[in-house]
Amino acid sequence: MSTVDNTPRWLAVAALAKIKDGAYSNLQLNQMINDHTMDRRDINLLTNMVYGVIQHRMTLEYWLKPFVRHPNQIDPWVKELLLSAVYQWQYLDKIPQRAVFNETIEIAKVKGHSGIRRFVTGVLHQMDRSGLPSFDDIKDPDERLSVMYSMPVWLIDELRDQLGADKMVSILKSLNQPAKQSLRINPTVSTVEDVQSALENDGLTVEASEVSPLGLIVTEGQAINTEAMRYGMFTIQDESAQLVVPALDVQPGDKVLDACAAPGGKTTQIAAELDADQGGEVVALDIHANKVKLIGQNAARMHVADRVAATELDARKVGTEFGDEHFDRILVDAPCSGLGLIRRKPEIRYEKQLSDSMNLQKIQLAILSAAAPTLKKGGIMTYSTCTILRQENQDVIEQFLAAHPDFELQMTPTKQALKADRDVKPLSIYPDDYMSDGFFIACLQKK
Repeated sequence: MSTVDNTPRWLAVAALAKIKDGAYSNLQLNQMINDHTMDRRDINLLTNMVYGVIQHRMTLEYWLKPFVRHPNQIDPWVKELLLSAVYQWQYLDKIPQRAVFNETIEIAKVKGHSGIRRFVTGVLHQMDRSGLPSFDDIKDPDERLSVMYSMPVWLIDELRDQLGADKMVSILKSLNQPAKQSLRINPTVSTVEDVQSALENDGLTVEASEVSPLGLIVTEGQAINTEAMRYGMFTIQDESAQLVVPALDVQPGDKVLDACAAPGGKTTQIAAELDADQGGEVVALDIHANKVKLIGQNAARMHVADRVAATELDARKVGTEFGDEHFDRILVDAPCSGLGLIRRKPEIRYEKQLSDSMNLQKIQLAILSAAAPTLKKGGIMTYSTCTILRQENQDVIEQFLAAHPDFELQMTPTKQALKADRDVKPLSIYPDDYMSDGFFIACLQKK
């Protein structure tokens, strides 16, 4: 058994090959970390390499292309090995080039055969001698941006059309930055100050969120393995996602519908606002039985199970189970393209097309329309997505309001008065605004 086959570089190549076959990056990484004994530094390098290669794949492939004459004839893992070598060489300043090349050649030798070792050695040395091709060689400006930022041209075009060229470039730049490790405090059992103290006592470095009053950002260390996490003092949730539930203005005795609830992050946030003794309850729907179970597990860990009714139901059929004017508040955190999450799930950029947004728009409208009759007069229905495209955001709200004159759009409130000077009522958070996930939140009140 070679020592090289348990290193972060070896494991990164194995993970990348599986992700190319359709595995999700975060699940594949978690499995790798759980299956191998690694110290914190090795875990960080593995994570950095896997996300880095996915994030910069189009750039790395552009740099590699002149040096590989028959790319379709090499094994997928060999290509991932070369891309990961170029990624380390170009993006990880602290690792000497010599170390990157030596270990890459060693992996080629152990994982492959002498022919693969010679091929990889030749490619690396040729790159070193010739230098990598310049982006200036790409004449088409959109293609150049696409290769520089590893973003599909269709998304670049849409962002420019919707937000202007400067904002588009700012978003592209921000999406290849590492995602923050953000937590939402569980007010049922703790306070922001207590959680910060508990984590700092465990050796983590923590700071307050500028986006959410219940948010903390961990800048050093891992919160997921702490006692405070196990006890349910907090949950892992992006800062932008934490803004959705406060916009609902939940009261302790409310009956609330969380129409698309799994895995239950926002469900438990709603439940923390409710009082079971006053009849407060959140009905949390998901279409899949295994995800309904997950909502229940999260509710138990966060000490709010007495206020959560996790239910297997397609949100488009909510009227079959609940009568008109049944709920005080409704959250439709709709299925969406997830383009606001590219920082966390970098492979999304290569999988989605504009047609996906148009297809999702129909589902989003269907869920809103099905939920609308079950809301009491004067009640609030909040619509949210984790995407940044108008087709799934503003366009959905405009179409819903045109078909439902008994609803009116309200200003989306935030505790920190975010974007208070905006001239539209919904709140759009873009990935470059606060370096959090992209999100859209609209509040609809029934007249």
